[in-house]
Amino acid sequence: MHKACKRFGQNFLVDHRIIDRIIATIAPKRDDNLLEIGPGQGAITLPLLDYVDQLNVIEIDRNLISILESLKHSNLIVHQGDVLKFDLNVVPIPIRVIGNLPYNISSHVLFYLLKNLNKIKDMTFMLQKEVVERIAANNGSKIYGRLSVMMQAFFDVQMIFIVPPESFNPAPRVESAVVHLKPLTQPKTKDIKILEKVVKLAFSQRRKTLKNCLKSILTQKQTNIDLSQRAEMLTIDNFITLTKDYEKQH
Repeated sequence: MHKACKRFGQNFLVDHRIIDRIIATIAPKRDDNLLEIGPGQGAITLPLLDYVDQLNVIEIDRNLISILESLKHSNLIVHQGDVLKFDLNVVPIPIRVIGNLPYNISSHVLFYLLKNLNKIKDMTFMLQKEVVERIAANNGSKIYGRLSVMMQAFFDVQMIFIVPPESFNPAPRVESAVVHLKPLTQPKTKDIKILEKVVKLAFSQRRKTLKNCLKSILTQKQTNIDLSQRAEMLTIDNFITLTKDYEKQH
């Protein structure tokens, strides 16, 4: 039995009821182009292989590669490496991305995949519950922030169900949740980079007003959005308006 590695933030899913619910949520089809991030010991991988013609998995832990390769499934393609450096072009598109993401890199992975939005059909992840709540948060909430705005501007976000700590080995100290992210048919904007710049600045100092946070790129005269409020009060559409106003000036 492979011992979970703290360095990689590993918590292995061992609850078969939860595994079945995740598979049902994914609802895999034979010709799906599935990419699993962080397959671990294959808890989700193995049952998925019964449903699809090909399954690509990316695992950073070399010690787990031999376990995955020992599954000896002709439709399993194992990649060893860091997903943040992984070339998504090796997987046929559109890609359905799935995974039990390590808590310590989940936000980084989400932003990396956002930058590859044109390759993605949908994403189903198990994340720390707190991270899912941040993704799905509404404006006016204390947990509404950069992650909320960037994900909701491009994805329909649905928290599917909560996963208790005892479903893992070792058990984490927090609850997890399964979230489904489907790209919007009409994204709020096509310019991810400029929206990210505006949103990052807006939330750079949460206690300060937008007038202070955005002063290097936008003044009140250049927008109809009230800059005397804090970033957490703005809707996604408000941020899109700010982005358009910024573009007009540059």
